[in-house]
Amino acid sequence: VQLQASGGGLVQTGGSLRLSCAASGLTFGDYKMGWFRQGPGKEREFVARISRSGGTTFYADSVKGRFTISRANAKKMVYLQMNSLKPEDTAFYYCAATRLVGGSYLESVTAYDYWGQGTQVTVSS
Repeated sequence: VQLQASGGGLVQTGGSLRLSCAASGLTFGDYKMGWFRQGPGKEREFVARISRSGGTTFYADSVKGRFTISRANAKKMVYLQMNSLKPEDTAFYYCAATRLVGGSYLESVTAYDYWGQGTQVTVSS
C-alpha cells in the first residue's frame, strides 16, 4: 500500500492550496480517508476525514469553514482544499487510510492503518 501526498508549498496568509493524495495497492473504496498535520514541536493532529463514498465529512474546529476534504474513488485520490490559510496552519500534512468503523475515534492517529509521507505547507505572515 502506498499513499503519496503532494501539493504543499509556501503561501501567504489568506492564500489557498490544494493537497492531493494518490493511493495504490488497496481497494480504495473500502477505506475511509483522513488528513492530519504536524506542526513544529507539536503532535500530529486530526484535520479532516471523509467516508468511503465521500458523502460524509468531518473537520477539526480549527479548519472548519476553511478546508474541504473530497475524494475521487475512480482515480483513487483524496484532496484537501485549504482556503484562508493562516500561519498556524503551517505543518507537514499527511493523508491516511483506515477500514475501521467508528465515530470520533477516527480522529485519532491510532485509528489509521496506512500513512503517506507528508507534504510541507508553510504559511507566511
